[in-house]
Amino acid sequence: MNTVFQFQEWVSSQSKRTELALNRLLDSAQTIPHRLHEAMRYAAQGGGKRIRPLLVYAAGQLGNQLDVAQAESLDAAAVAIECIHAYSLVHDDLPCMDDDDLRRGRPTVHKAFDEATALLVGDALQTRAFEILANANCDAQVRLKMIAALAAASGSRGMAGGQAIDLESVGKKLDLLGLKQMHAMKTGALLSCAVELGGICAYLSPAQMAHLASYAKALGLAFQIVDDVLDATADSQTLGKTAGKDAAANKPTYVTLMGLDYAQKQAKELQEVAIASLDSFGASAQALKDLALLVVNRGK
Repeated sequence: MNTVFQFQEWVSSQSKRTELALNRLLDSAQTIPHRLHEAMRYAAQGGGKRIRPLLVYAAGQLGNQLDVAQAESLDAAAVAIECIHAYSLVHDDLPCMDDDDLRRGRPTVHKAFDEATALLVGDALQTRAFEILANANCDAQVRLKMIAALAAASGSRGMAGGQAIDLESVGKKLDLLGLKQMHAMKTGALLSCAVELGGICAYLSPAQMAHLASYAKALGLAFQIVDDVLDATADSQTLGKTAGKDAAANKPTYVTLMGLDYAQKQAKELQEVAIASLDSFGASAQALKDLALLVVNRGK
């Protein structure tokens, strides 16, 4: 008899799995230099929805039954991508970037420690991510594919490049195509990579990976559109970071460019595209489908 997939129970179990893996794979605060490692843990273990690790685990479920080694490689992928995400937030909050004092409801790293430490935290979390993947308990070709995927998603043609476009666009008018490109790089690339890493660990076929890529592309854009909506409509307590920063900085967003109603409608349409991309996987993709609903409906 088939059992109904319990999404909240799955999220709870996989979130705990993420926290345990982070604790295991990050150096302890007692490692020299103590202050740097304490700050790295502060940044990476400071809460958050853990959407990217959840996407890794959900995509990893699409293959055949996982053995212990594949489960460990999924843990490595989940922690590696969360390290990259945490580093990006630490640097994004610095005075030379978005200059924010609040992240996930707590003081940002440069406020809790200092600016120089925050800079080094980002550097060290980035390199730790690739060290974790290089030492993952899996086939060498799988390790190489994961390292290549994360590097591409994080660099100048991915997240870092998107952030550069974001900074260059302050006070300027981007058209819809330009805004989509910025979001695809700044936010979508790392979300897509999370799904790709799970698929790599699960040894999915090229055709299956193509379906995953369609899902991830739609999800990544929907995620950023919802971020734009929440920045314009939610308060700082709800967001866990300073609300209204985009408008105050005169940054182009979906809301400022196309209006709130259009942005909300577009996010919903992208959610439907993402879910439809998974039809060929059947019931094994339920976690990914529910994550798409979670992403678009967050804040409601």
